[in-house]
Amino acid sequence: MLDISAYKGAKVLVTGHTGFKGSWLCEMLLMAGAEVYGYALRPPTRPSLFSQLSLARRLKSHEIGDVRDASRLEETIKRIKPDFIFHLAAQPLVRESYSSPKETFDVNVTGTVNLLESVRKVFLSDDSRVLKKCSCSVVCVTTDKCYENNNSGHPFVETDSLGGSDPYSASKGACEIVISSYRRSFFSHKGSNVRVASARAGNVIGGGDWAKDRIVPDAMRAFLSKKSLVVRNKMSTRPWQHVLEPLIGYLTLGMLLQNDSRCASAFNFGPNSRSVRTVFDLVEGLRSRFSDVDVLFASEKNALYEAKLLTLNSTKAFEILGWKPRWSFKKTVQATADWYKSVAEGVSARVVTDAQINDYLK
Repeated sequence: MLDISAYKGAKVLVTGHTGFKGSWLCEMLLMAGAEVYGYALRPPTRPSLFSQLSLARRLKSHEIGDVRDASRLEETIKRIKPDFIFHLAAQPLVRESYSSPKETFDVNVTGTVNLLESVRKVFLSDDSRVLKKCSCSVVCVTTDKCYENNNSGHPFVETDSLGGSDPYSASKGACEIVISSYRRSFFSHKGSNVRVASARAGNVIGGGDWAKDRIVPDAMRAFLSKKSLVVRNKMSTRPWQHVLEPLIGYLTLGMLLQNDSRCASAFNFGPNSRSVRTVFDLVEGLRSRFSDVDVLFASEKNALYEAKLLTLNSTKAFEILGWKPRWSFKKTVQATADWYKSVAEGVSARVVTDAQINDYLK
């Protein structure tokens, strides 16, 4: 049984808590007995997993706020004085970054600066001895797309070059540079009460994702409405993993940050090599859980650039954190499709979500 009981009674701030991954993370923390505080924009989709889980009334605090609002973010952190911060707030879509590049950089890069600057001011301030006695573990979530990718298929390790052709990937590479700078400049001295790490995960899938321009929610909307699904780039490979895989990695990293200085660094959380599969494999796996659905594979003219080969090496997470992926590609796809089917058939989203979390933790 995976143990996340260390969060029982802890004050945990989650930025981006209204999003897909943020909602799953909040549900896990609530199950662990944590006091969960959220700071984010309103749910980005309708429906949203956040609303389906009724998280607004179950969290200790649910604050609608923008990470670009530096003063408000600082006030929130000062008021809560969290033991843990999980920074997930982001503009998360590659294709959206082409139409809104400035917003993508503002949210992803400046938002991260604001978060870390707020932590620096609150926890390292000389104005309050009480605050200096508090400790805080900060896990900043970026992405596997933060690496400079030449489509060679080389599994990226944490020391590989950062970069990105599209604005989203470039913004996440810049995030990593910001995180590293703040960590080395302010939070790495001996006896520091603040520890900062970054987490880089692959393409996560799972129930409750309703975002546009993502293959799983696009497929589920089509299959549940008995409409044809049009898929682009069917031979592109991705390190598919269930959303619970990296979230357990983030939680494990957060738990160990204060006790092991090696954890104050960057970590990959990718699936095993057998889960690095094509878009075609994913769609066919999802389709097998439904009946009478059509899929059309097409190539786009003047398509926006997206990397075709992307894999991660997660050896560091295994050796230092003891983390490794638990679910196979088949199990991941099955759990994802079954979540949508069960909820569509009238089962409570919270019941399905909690059951899958308990199944994973066993």
